[in-house]
Amino acid sequence: MTLTIGLRNFAASAPPDWRHLLDQARAADDAGIDRVFVVDHLAFGPDLSSYGDPGTGGLRGGRQPTGPDGDWLEPLTVLSAVAAVTTRVRLATNILVAGLRHPVVLAKTVATLDALAHGRFELGVGVGWQRAEYDAVGVDFDTRGQVLDEVLDVCATLWTDRAATFHGDRVSFTDLHMMPKPDDLPVWVGGRAIRGVARRVARHASGWNPWGTGVDTITDTISRMRDLVAQEGGDLDRVEISHPLPTVVTDAGELDLPAMFAPVPALRAAGVRDFRIVPRLPPDHAGTRDLLDRLRAAYTAAG
Repeated sequence: MTLTIGLRNFAASAPPDWRHLLDQARAADDAGIDRVFVVDHLAFGPDLSSYGDPGTGGLRGGRQPTGPDGDWLEPLTVLSAVAAVTTRVRLATNILVAGLRHPVVLAKTVATLDALAHGRFELGVGVGWQRAEYDAVGVDFDTRGQVLDEVLDVCATLWTDRAATFHGDRVSFTDLHMMPKPDDLPVWVGGRAIRGVARRVARHASGWNPWGTGVDTITDTISRMRDLVAQEGGDLDRVEISHPLPTVVTDAGELDLPAMFAPVPALRAAGVRDFRIVPRLPPDHAGTRDLLDRLRAAYTAAG
């Protein structure tokens, strides 16, 4: 069972100094938090309505946490800085829109980050929901699932084969050497219980981040995904499953920790093994450490 905290590498307006993320990460490291994650957007078009549209990969009723002109830091760069000030907490993306990056460049960047983090990096990927972002980098939004499949195939080949050869739709190379290679780097696949996501889970994933489900539907969602993954030749029982916990605030503006962790027993019974929270953290190490100590204690008490 793991407890994962999201660091807000985004803001509706720019903070005075982004280095508060490093203090928060150090506090998570000191507090015994299992994992921290950051999120990904390269750029935004003016229309963000697709975030609330499940048909394009969004979340029904969801709203982006900033407008299109909000500040968003690039996640792999952020985690490289976090790696330098932490020693034990695992570092993850949740999720990286991996298809927006050239797969050979992404494979090299991830391998470098993992080396600097002493093997603590975990690559969480998904297809995203915003057409404008894909258009901006010249990648076809309508085939983004196939694009992500190829990205993962290229990365897996470069990370395992000493003289790597790959011939795909967008990328082709023969006897390519790329060092260093990560040692069994965990890949988390984000998405719904649908065949394309199941294919990626079966082929590449050590973890799955379900999308668009809740406490009342997670058991059925996992059951459906287990069948789909089996049809793709995989075994979901060998894959770690995460689930977000709500950030519940009292009328006084304080975190309601018992309410936040109340879903843990039901989620655990359904098969969830990693619980993810994105609370508003104080900007300093001491304040964040105090909050995370209380969060971890409440999580343990929820049992």
